[in-house]
Amino acid sequence: MKKIKYFLIKWSNNFWIWLKPILKRFFIKFRRTWKKYHLSKSILLFVMIISLFFSVYLAYLAKTANVDSLRAGLEQTTTIIDNKGEEAGTLYDQKGTFVELENISSDIQKAVTSTEDQRFYGHRGYDLIGIGRAALGFITSGGITGGGSTITQQLAKNAYLSSDQTVMRKLRELFLAIEIEKHYSKEDILEMYLNNSYFGNGVWGVEDASHKYFGKTASEVTLSEAATIAAMLKAPSNYNPIDHYDRAIERRNVVLSLMADTKAISEQESEATQQTDLAVSDGYIDEDGYRYPYYFDAVINEAVYQYDIPEEDLLNNGYTIYTNLDQAYQKQMDAAYANDYLFPNASDGTLVQSASIAINPKNGGINAVVGGRGEYTFRGYNRATQMKRQPGSAIKPLGVYVPALESGYKIDSLLHDELTSYGETNYQPENLSGTYSGEVPMYEALANSLNAPTVWLLNEIGINKGIKKLKDFGLSVTDKDNHLGAIALGGMDKGVSPLEIASAYATFANDGIYTEPHFISKIVDATGAVVVDNRNPKTKRVMSEKVTEDMNRMLLNVYSSGTAQNNQPSGYQVAGKTGTTQTNSGTGATDQWIVGMTPDIVLTSWMGFDRTTDEHYLQENSSKGVGMVMKSELEHILPYTNQTAFAVEDVEKEGIDTNNGQGILDQVNKGFEETKEVIRKGTNYLLDGADKVIDFFKNSVQ
Repeated sequence: MKKIKYFLIKWSNNFWIWLKPILKRFFIKFRRTWKKYHLSKSILLFVMIISLFFSVYLAYLAKTANVDSLRAGLEQTTTIIDNKGEEAGTLYDQKGTFVELENISSDIQKAVTSTEDQRFYGHRGYDLIGIGRAALGFITSGGITGGGSTITQQLAKNAYLSSDQTVMRKLRELFLAIEIEKHYSKEDILEMYLNNSYFGNGVWGVEDASHKYFGKTASEVTLSEAATIAAMLKAPSNYNPIDHYDRAIERRNVVLSLMADTKAISEQESEATQQTDLAVSDGYIDEDGYRYPYYFDAVINEAVYQYDIPEEDLLNNGYTIYTNLDQAYQKQMDAAYANDYLFPNASDGTLVQSASIAINPKNGGINAVVGGRGEYTFRGYNRATQMKRQPGSAIKPLGVYVPALESGYKIDSLLHDELTSYGETNYQPENLSGTYSGEVPMYEALANSLNAPTVWLLNEIGINKGIKKLKDFGLSVTDKDNHLGAIALGGMDKGVSPLEIASAYATFANDGIYTEPHFISKIVDATGAVVVDNRNPKTKRVMSEKVTEDMNRMLLNVYSSGTAQNNQPSGYQVAGKTGTTQTNSGTGATDQWIVGMTPDIVLTSWMGFDRTTDEHYLQENSSKGVGMVMKSELEHILPYTNQTAFAVEDVEKEGIDTNNGQGILDQVNKGFEETKEVIRKGTNYLLDGADKVIDFFKNSVQ
């Protein structure tokens, strides 16, 4: 062991003797090179350039933060306006009741400035002493420790930034504070800060905090209460008097001492107030302005994803959002979904899910929406707008019957109704009833949702026509959908949403013109500037007026004598279509769809389980399942519409002429005329023949 130790010592000494002159030569050469190329100046210049670049960048961010509208954004709450110009609710996140500084107790103002920023009235948004103290903390602790921020900087953070403790965030906060100081007086800054600070228990702003903890306005609080409110700014969850009374008293006393130190109050006032108790009284009433959750969620999503307005800005910056919401429709739709008896849950209690959406066919505006049943989650899954499911027979009018009429077929054309195989896979669509008529008129095939004649018809006109027409209707079609079962019967790869089905069917109620569906018509910011204008959405003609009229004749027949006849709303005439997809086992249904429409409104409803299993599936057909939901919705919503009737009659009421679509009376009259003509011609033929026979015998006798 000693030998090994001796060897290592000797080896290290020899290595150092060898290395020392090498290092000496290196450092001599390094110093010469450093001096020769002025590396100290170069590095200093590089650091200065980088600093300048970041300063310019941060100044640019501060300049583009729209500081001019800061007060207006904080003062106003983002408001939702309905289609009649009336307020429907509000969106807000970090918002309280905004009050002017003159309505805030001077004790609150003094307590806050004494605690949070003692040199508030003397600096220009930043405090060098505070920055120095924060820098020292950064050096000693190795990270951002907090502190050093002025009231202006805290306002900038609350209004524009996150709470991340990073150097970049602190630098942005500093530049924003400088920019805010350029645009607002100290009084305005303090007013905005007091109205935009968090005080625990979901309460923002000193006005709501005064009501929450003391049952009075911000102008009525006592010195002790004012100091308690200021004390909560450090850590609202730890120092609010409802949850932590003793801590709140302790922190209040610290604030009172600071107020005495800054001469905001006398020592005597401070000491006397510290001996008093707090009378806590929760008088805060939280008025939830988020009245229609699924609709408001969809409005936020459209603003965020279509118009690139960040959620935080939308909730906090006082926008006015004009929408197509019809509050009467929405209330009636919500009421229908409150009736649990309409929804057949699974035997184990699992909720059957459902979604509905209502569209104004004239402008594409979405009037009402419900995205699901059960517990609601803010901006959660909206089955009416985000869900994709196979549409079943609801797709038939769109992908088969419209292109068939455009290809020359008529609504009474006879279609093959036989069990037939197609293609290399021998695809064999079956009617749900298991029966076949050999031939069936088109309108009857649609009304009774017969599968065999529908697939035959698509095969005759060509699947490409069906695919193109579905795309014209705004539906998504994938490469995997290039088969008869997808385009004719709705067995699509990814499926469609209730919103897509509703907007497609709205084309029938709008004379063949498709309009892009939308929730928002206009957005105005807090300064009054219009930032979004969608009052004239894109439109396109999808089918001729003649084809539209023929389709409406057949779709009316669905409710009068077809698959939806049990869902016809009492006292109203509606058109539409049902749809069902079967489970893999063939027992029950996976999805149920139904569309109900008039020229004023198009409603689409879906029902099913989020995950279909052997225990979770729909046991009834669509007329007894989702159809009853539709019936309830229509009967309660239609009284609020203009009750406009379709320009055409139900195909069976109007009657059919196999050649030109004339009514039954015309057919009868024409039949009489044709019969009379046949009899006349026959009589003339007989008389003429008799004359010839008589002449023949006369000639023979002669």
